[in-house]
Amino acid sequence: MHLDGFGLLVKDMPAMIRFYRDVLGFEIRESEDTENVYLIKDGTLFLLYGRSDFEKMTDHSYEYIKGLNGHSEIALYVDTFDEVDTEFSRVTEMGAKAVMPPRTMPWGQRTCYVADPEGNLIEIGSFGKPFER
Repeated sequence: MHLDGFGLLVKDMPAMIRFYRDVLGFEIRESEDTENVYLIKDGTLFLLYGRSDFEKMTDHSYEYIKGLNGHSEIALYVDTFDEVDTEFSRVTEMGAKAVMPPRTMPWGQRTCYVADPEGNLIEIGSFGKPFER
């Protein structure tokens, strides 16, 4: 098996589309009233599924945590330590919830955490060098 993508089950699709498109810069072409969003970010499939639509499709109901959740994180990389600080300031000014301000970790990474409108964690980090696949 190969990893094909990563998806989030979302309650408020318009708010999540605006956040990932306008704040984080994901290329999303679907309108805000869509049921599912499929996009490629840096070669990785990223999906936003409407919770109720997903439940109808799978014939199951699910439990969803409210507020900040620690089930997963989305990690975004920038090339420099300064960019970590700059992006943290920019995205929190645009509505991301600050979780952990930038700090340099013992393993040499500068990192910070914010949350999207539904409480999913997003890491913005750097090892102080350009991104390598």
